[in-house]
Amino acid sequence: MVEKTLETLFHETLKDMYYAERKILKALPKMERAAAHPDLKAAFEKHRMETEVQVERLQQVFEIFGKRAQGKTCDAIEGIIAEAEQIMDDFKGQPAIDAGLASSAQAVEHYEIARYGTLARWAGDLGLKDAKALLVATLNEEEATDKALTTLAEASLNPSAKAA
Repeated sequence: MVEKTLETLFHETLKDMYYAERKILKALPKMERAAAHPDLKAAFEKHRMETEVQVERLQQVFEIFGKRAQGKTCDAIEGIIAEAEQIMDDFKGQPAIDAGLASSAQAVEHYEIARYGTLARWAGDLGLKDAKALLVATLNEEEATDKALTTLAEASLNPSAKAA
C-alpha cells in the first residue's frame, strides 16, 4: 500500500477543484440566463470570465507540482449545482429567483474559499511558493465575489424577493 501524505492530499484536492471549476464554468451561463436582475446577470458573466482564468491557474499549479491536470468528481460541487438547478426550476419567473440564485452562487463561493484556503496553506507547507501565490490569487477573487454577491443581495435582491 502506498503511503498517503500531504502531497497526496494536496494532489487529490487539486483534482477535486479542477473538476469543480470546470463544472462551475458550465453552470454559470445557465444561472446567468435564469437571473432576472441585470446586476446579477453581470455578476455571473464576470465570475465566468474569472473562472476561466482560475482554471488556467489550476493547470499551472498542476505543472508546478509536476502532475498532469486532471479532475476527479467533486460530489460537493455536484450537490451545490443540483440545488441551484432546483432553484432555477422551482422559482422560474418568481420574485425570489434572484435571491435564490445569489444564495446558490454564494454556496459555491464558500466551498471554493474553504478549498482554496486549504490548498494555499498546503502549497506553503510543501514549499510550493509559486503554486501558493496562484492559489492565493484565486482565493482573493473568490472572497471578492462572495462580498459582491452579499452586497447585491442585501441592497436589492432580497428586498425585491420579500416585497413581492
